[in-house]
Amino acid sequence: MIPELKKTTETKMQKSLESLKLDLAKVRTGRAHTGILDHVMVDYYGSPVPVNQVANVTLIDARTIGVQPWEKPMIAKVEKAIRDSDLGLNPSSQGEVIRVPMPALTEERRKELIKVVKHEGEAAKVAVRNLRRDANASLKDALKAKTISEDDERRAQDDIQKLTDKAVVEIDKLLAQKEQELMQI
Repeated sequence: MIPELKKTTETKMQKSLESLKLDLAKVRTGRAHTGILDHVMVDYYGSPVPVNQVANVTLIDARTIGVQPWEKPMIAKVEKAIRDSDLGLNPSSQGEVIRVPMPALTEERRKELIKVVKHEGEAAKVAVRNLRRDANASLKDALKAKTISEDDERRAQDDIQKLTDKAVVEIDKLLAQKEQELMQI
């Protein structure tokens, strides 16, 4: 029972780390990459849909993303969705292609993005701590049901705490890397 609990807790903590890595990849530095638009939702006939499901998203050059909607009526909607997103982008349509130039990051914008990164990191830490709490609650329930001894419960709690500490250190490392990446000019 205890080994499975440790294994599932560790797996879930790894998934939290992977999720954080994906979220950090969406925070743009100075260069364009198509993943920036992944969470932008477009109103597609009444339902919100990610941009990459209604358009072809490509890189035109290092600082410009090209978005080509598959249906002509979607051009204005995609352009509006990108403009209204919290990314600070100003798209312009040229015929059937929407060009999304990446503005150079100002010092103020870099600091805003660092705040966003720190918020994402804190959310990941909370998720990891919640996993620890759930695992410890399972251990306490098993102790009450007398399926494990107090010593086993104590050792397992220590092991889960070590997993938590390891995950938090990894989160801090990822945040430090992203901050350094953002502050480079």
